[in-house]
Amino acid sequence: MHRHEHTKAVLNRISRAAGHLAAVGKMINEERDCSDVLIQLSAVKAEINNLGKIILKDHIDHCIIDAVKSGDEATVTRLKNAIDSML
Repeated sequence: MHRHEHTKAVLNRISRAAGHLAAVGKMINEERDCSDVLIQLSAVKAEINNLGKIILKDHIDHCIIDAVKSGDEATVTRLKNAIDSML
């Protein structure tokens, strides 16, 4: 386990994504226009994708570089599996 370099940024983005998602629920309860709901869902999706990018970059910069240097193929395989599940 390691400390993520961008922990504060990740936590801020998680809070922002949660706020966007809560807004979607409120919009649905208020029977808002579907187009508006879809736009808000797009904001949630973008925030989640950006979170993934930050975490992936951090993982490559630290865990994967260390894994390659030490010949730890299992860590590289786990990254490949994680990328498959993200896409």
